[in-house]
Amino acid sequence: MITAIVLIKTRTDRIPEIAEEIAALEGVSEVYSVTGAHDLIAIVRVPEHDDLAAVIPGRISKVPGVAATETHTAFRAYSQHDLQAAFAIGLDA
Repeated sequence: MITAIVLIKTRTDRIPEIAEEIAALEGVSEVYSVTGAHDLIAIVRVPEHDDLAAVIPGRISKVPGVAATETHTAFRAYSQHDLQAAFAIGLDA
């Protein structure tokens, strides 16, 4: 699974609506409203690197009110939580 962190600048008068629309997109697992230089951060999880193009410029950037995105691809996850088990729920081994 490929994980990307997408920093998003939006129209500030529509942050909640834009966040909800992005959160509903296939490949987007979470969206956070944040402080700082960006308005939203989306976590994108897809099976292949090529799928990032379908989700980020293909869907997220086309949401009305999204002004700019900046994408960071994760190399490795460091966590005290068993993330692999959490995302494998319902999948046959």
